[in-house]
Amino acid sequence: MRISSSQYQALMTQSLAQNQERITYVSQQMANGNRIQLPSDDPVDSVRLSRLKREETAIDQYRNNISAVKQRMSKDEGYLQNMVNDMNSGRDLLVWAADGANTPQDLNSMVTSLSSLRDSLLYTANTLDQEGRYVFSGTATATAPIAYDKNAPLGSRYSYAGNTNDQTVVVGNGITQTANQNVQGMEKLLNQLDQTIDALSKPNVNANDPAVRSTVGNTLSGFDGAMSLLSGKVAVLGGQQNILDTIDSNHENVSLSNKTAINDIGQLDVGAAAIELNGYQTALQASYKAYSKIGNLSLFAAL
Repeated sequence: MRISSSQYQALMTQSLAQNQERITYVSQQMANGNRIQLPSDDPVDSVRLSRLKREETAIDQYRNNISAVKQRMSKDEGYLQNMVNDMNSGRDLLVWAADGANTPQDLNSMVTSLSSLRDSLLYTANTLDQEGRYVFSGTATATAPIAYDKNAPLGSRYSYAGNTNDQTVVVGNGITQTANQNVQGMEKLLNQLDQTIDALSKPNVNANDPAVRSTVGNTLSGFDGAMSLLSGKVAVLGGQQNILDTIDSNHENVSLSNKTAINDIGQLDVGAAAIELNGYQTALQASYKAYSKIGNLSLFAAL
């Protein structure tokens, strides 16, 4: 059987091109370490890899959300605990104020400490984060949670201006976590403190005056209520952070499993690829040599 020179050249060119294409393909595999370069290389495993990578992306987002929420919760817990600690000292001072043996001067001397405590509680309740948003306003982060109206009657100058809505963050598949807090209820204690400060600041205040004792007693009850409110929030925050740690640990385990599967399915066997590449290179070199030799042959060459 005879073939023309043009047919021979076409066949050789096709063979050289195929070998070169395979060399390029295997070289790309070895360069990036991936067995599958195109979905058509292995449709089934390609779909499996796509699903695993989508899940891994989602897990990364969940873990980032958990980290951000935990950081915020830790700060909120610290602020609330500081307020509880301040209220403890204020309560102790009022227990002393309730002692009927105190002189007017003794009661007057408590005003400075109580005023500082009131201002400190107000400042902490109206804490701003690094982005200039109020921490304890619920979702109304542009509004200071505790508003103050100096023109309002004594005992009603402080009011809660935020809301109690929850801002939720997705931390898992179908799992959300509340990321914000509010201090609704603190305005009551601040108003009671305001009344107590006014009562104790009078020059001839009498520790046994029923009105004074009633005011001090109400504020003591206010301290107990506010401390219970904030301590409860601190306890809940601590428990929520423990739960988030567990969820994050579960995500880490799933992520490790996904990465192992992705590696097993998609990683190139470098040793086998090197042998395959060497074979294609050898075949290409042989094709070039054969093409060169045969190209120099002629039917009319002298025998």
